[in-house]
Amino acid sequence: MFIFKKISPFIIAAILFVQCNGNKSFEISKGQVGNIHAGTTVQELDALFASDSLVKILSEGDLGDEASQYFAEDDQYFVFSKVEKKKLLEIEPVTQHDSLSTIKSIQIFDPRFKTVNGIGLHSTFEEINANCKINKVETTFTSAILFIDELNATIVIDKSELGIKDFSLQKVTLDQIPNLAKVKYFTVWFD
Repeated sequence: MFIFKKISPFIIAAILFVQCNGNKSFEISKGQVGNIHAGTTVQELDALFASDSLVKILSEGDLGDEASQYFAEDDQYFVFSKVEKKKLLEIEPVTQHDSLSTIKSIQIFDPRFKTVNGIGLHSTFEEINANCKINKVETTFTSAILFIDELNATIVIDKSELGIKDFSLQKVTLDQIPNLAKVKYFTVWFD
């Protein structure tokens, strides 16, 4: 019993450390999405997602015949959860047809991926604006793209969330975006 009293504070501290350290496999930060970081190569993806399903859509480039009905512009790697049966990530490499290529970008489809401030797919504009510095807003025909340099990320908000008619190039400013506007796409860039 005496030994237990002396050891128990260390056990409690170890448990708290593990809980505070958390599961980083769903953390987003600059140059990192979960277990993928700026130096991760394409050939490492199979090992990183061994418990999930990795689907590879490879572009033909110089390797394929031009008459093929299956043609992709860029190589793409889709990560699907075997447990939840849903798409988690879409990964694009810097160089096509190169297993040693690093990652160019990752589009996030699973709301469990979040920044340390809790920013993810289910975040509102108000949460994003309060926790990140939005460096620039660009407008497309159907959306507003928020550029967040501290994460090297882009967050897309559909114009329907802004009350703006689709298919216009009406410029959008930060003060026009409603606080409750929701994220449509979240992409982290590695270049």
